[in-house]
Amino acid sequence: MSEPVEPNRLRKWGLAFAFWTLLALSYALSSGLSSISEGYPPNWLRALSWNLSNFWLWMALVPLVGWLGRHTAGHGWRRFLAVQVPASLGVALLQLLAHLVLFWNVSGPGRMEVHTLGAYIRMEFAYSFHLAVLTCWVILVVLRGMESRRHLRDERLRRTQLETQLAQAQLQALRMQLQPHFLFNTLNAISALALADPLQARLMIARLSDFLRLTLEERHAPQVPLSRELEFLACYLGIQQVRFQDRLSTELDVADDTLAAAVPNLILQPLVENALRHGLQDKPGAGTLRISTQRDGDQLQLRVDDDGLGLPPAGTAEGIGLGNTRSRLHMLFGDAAQLVLSAIPGGGTRAEVRLPYIEHAA
Repeated sequence: MSEPVEPNRLRKWGLAFAFWTLLALSYALSSGLSSISEGYPPNWLRALSWNLSNFWLWMALVPLVGWLGRHTAGHGWRRFLAVQVPASLGVALLQLLAHLVLFWNVSGPGRMEVHTLGAYIRMEFAYSFHLAVLTCWVILVVLRGMESRRHLRDERLRRTQLETQLAQAQLQALRMQLQPHFLFNTLNAISALALADPLQARLMIARLSDFLRLTLEERHAPQVPLSRELEFLACYLGIQQVRFQDRLSTELDVADDTLAAAVPNLILQPLVENALRHGLQDKPGAGTLRISTQRDGDQLQLRVDDDGLGLPPAGTAEGIGLGNTRSRLHMLFGDAAQLVLSAIPGGGTRAEVRLPYIEHAA
């Protein structure tokens, strides 16, 4: 059983047939009107057969002209002209002879004072050969222009794909840098608890296992629904709750209309870790961590507030977590997203992320 012809190829050939047919019909109409203006009765059938046979033959020769153009492109003008000049003369001669022989057999010479095919060809050759050569070059130029446009489009597509792959690789590298950073901190905490409180150490190991499982399930996703991100955060906070015990209380204020929003994978965890490490870890007494989300027009707002020690002194270098978060936001959203740290009146620090609100595709 033969394979079906591709729909795109059928459509392309259909458009080509329609183009050459319309061109032939327009020339036939022009020829008939010209006869009327000169005082002759128009022979519509003859005009139609002449132009249809002429242009349909050119349509059949377009693949040959295109093949010659492709196999001489990119080798310099000298080679291009050395091949195309004789090739165009040959193609034009082939088309002209085929057209005249076909037309002679179908319609005859008409009113012309010729009685043999040879005389008819010699007469028409003087009038039509230069037009056939010109037509061949016009087809060649149009085809080369279309080919150059296609190459330019493909090159742009390839460049866009490479840029996307590079951005994804960079995002993956940042995530891989972030996860070991969190993992080492957690393992250090487990090591500290192993002797002092083995039960709590085992609980932390179990929660770390849950966190890593969720992380691996989404390891290739640059963005996840906010509801999924909150699952990661719950696992992470469970680990930290073991560390801080009753010194840490957490509050979640999540707007329902934000749960389906697409957010960068593990976007909240470094903000919470920064708040715990620099705001609450060295604070005397208990501390509170508040995570809130809300939609503000076409923007999604994520906040992590703590009532800890406040912002570090000016000039203090930003850590891995916040630096990676800024880089990921910039790669995914450019200037449309931002991360701002600010002091909370009365003590504490606020980390606020604003990014475009886009619902995550299921």
